[in-house]
Amino acid sequence: MSLFRILLVLAFALPATLFSQNLTTRKTAAPRAISFWKAGEEALQMGEQARAIREFERALEIDSMFIDAQIGWANAHYDARHWAEAERGYERAQRLAADYDPIVPFYLALAEWQQEKYAETSAHLDNFLASGVKNADLVSRATRLRDNARFAAEAVKHPVPFKPVSVGNGVNTPAHEFPPVLTADGETMIFTRNAGDNEDFYLSRRVNGQWQTAEAMTEVNTYLNEGAEALSADGSWLVFTGCNRRNDGSQGSCDLYWSQLKSTGWTKPVPFSAVINSPDWEAQPTISSDGKTLIFSSNRPGGQGGKDLWFTVRQSGGKWSAPQNFGAGINTPNDEEMPFFHPDGQTLYFVSNGLPGMGESDIYYVRRQPNGVWGKPENLGYPINTKSSEGGLTVSLDGRTAYFAANRPGGAGGYDIYQFDMPEQARPQAVTYVKAKVTDAATAYPIQAKVEITDLATGQLYQSVTTKTDGSFLACLPAGKDYALAVSKEKYLFHSENFNLLETATFEKPFLLNIALQPIPTLAEDGTLTAPAGKPVVLRNVFFETGSAELRPESAAELDRLATLLAETPGLRIQISGHTDHVGDDRSNLTLSENRAKSVYNYLIAKGIDAQRLRFKGFGESQPVAPNDTDEGRAQNRRTEFVVF
Repeated sequence: MSLFRILLVLAFALPATLFSQNLTTRKTAAPRAISFWKAGEEALQMGEQARAIREFERALEIDSMFIDAQIGWANAHYDARHWAEAERGYERAQRLAADYDPIVPFYLALAEWQQEKYAETSAHLDNFLASGVKNADLVSRATRLRDNARFAAEAVKHPVPFKPVSVGNGVNTPAHEFPPVLTADGETMIFTRNAGDNEDFYLSRRVNGQWQTAEAMTEVNTYLNEGAEALSADGSWLVFTGCNRRNDGSQGSCDLYWSQLKSTGWTKPVPFSAVINSPDWEAQPTISSDGKTLIFSSNRPGGQGGKDLWFTVRQSGGKWSAPQNFGAGINTPNDEEMPFFHPDGQTLYFVSNGLPGMGESDIYYVRRQPNGVWGKPENLGYPINTKSSEGGLTVSLDGRTAYFAANRPGGAGGYDIYQFDMPEQARPQAVTYVKAKVTDAATAYPIQAKVEITDLATGQLYQSVTTKTDGSFLACLPAGKDYALAVSKEKYLFHSENFNLLETATFEKPFLLNIALQPIPTLAEDGTLTAPAGKPVVLRNVFFETGSAELRPESAAELDRLATLLAETPGLRIQISGHTDHVGDDRSNLTLSENRAKSVYNYLIAKGIDAQRLRFKGFGESQPVAPNDTDEGRAQNRRTEFVVF
């Protein structure tokens, strides 16, 4: 007999009165029947279900109304995982005496649950809960199973599309492969492989749509296990789980570690500080696309119970805030694990065994509302979720593809990595990305520059990064905002871009840029420039009211940056140039362009820039940079720029 069943027996007192004159019990049945029943109970306690079934059947052959033998027969079939037989046995016991043993409806429901008879499961659990059971643990378990049965009964009527496909033999092997993480552009995958009882990281790159043979990440891997990883959008920052490590600054049984990708390779992993890691269990991290938020699972004190989801935010200066619990809206008294925070910054996927679902652990998603509050978790649906415990998943930047690990027939062996199309309702918000390489305009050599992306509507800095040694950077851009990008470096003119994604964004059309920063020319003693003036610099985040020279408020950030450049470079002199599209007559466009250039000129003077270092000129529609026969082309021609003189 299982320990759980022993506890159940102790939790209930059998009634003193019989329910019919024909019913017999362990106290009233014939001695020989009782002898067989006792032998069956002994066999059941020893885990010998087949022998127990035979003994109970002998007792029932003598006395078919012997209810304890009937329940014992059902219990033996239940322990043998003979769900249909167990169901029949419990139902017969119910017919003999519905209230003889209040635990019977519970086990009957469990047997029906295993057969996916969800409506029957729910009904019998209602009976069980209405019987007056006082044991809090049993009430909790029965309530959760009933809620699951109610959910499952509806979910199987409305299945979601689910056709998992292996990611290929470049990744999957006879060893176990566990859920991957990807860069935002979807070209690099890092995953965990368990071979020979050792978990290590492997990296694969996608070439022409195919994942290539994965290679071990030897700089990060150790003789200990590494796993449950997260990767920054640009693939340069790896955060993962390391357990049972000593003398490296770790705090508890499992802690969070990080490593960075440098020009020389991955750095030696180090644990996060005690601000994040604790003497308890921290694992399964995920990183926001801007690198400012780290989410993980932990059983540390102060949560809702079990393992909870927690988050910490990177402060100015690089320090992390004390982790905060996501609260009862997401966390439950049970376990929440394996979070994945999509680059849209609004959709969080995670695994829970405390919310209504299909079984042990299901995958859920929850969205952050415009006011910053998280909504209600939603189940990903059947048959993605099943009666079994589901693992975590990763969702591609475009939100259309999910990756997970499973041990499925026909795989390469053990757990393999699969992908499937995400159901429409569970897809995150549209996201695209900007991927660029920054070089010196004079030498074409890559340079490390500062990249700032700002939300134009609020003026708030969305993301700030430094380009890698090869001059490259990658940043995610969720839909719903108008972004300003500025690339700057000391002794160079800055470069700006505008990404208006207020309506939508698309992964199929990322912003792929080659940005050449112009060195700032200096003045010789005779007042001439020591280097050519270079190309005009377009101020792509300077905006005017329609048909007017009045600057819009969101222009301030770009113009302030220009004023700062002038203030920090006393010898720099610039001409501000205004341009229009071809809509309207030539004279009006010329006047408008000059007035707009003058507005920028006046703004800079108001910021303390000497007027002798500035001049302005309007060119109207005379210098287009794109055809005027499309909206996009006309938008490019309506521009303000400056050139050094």
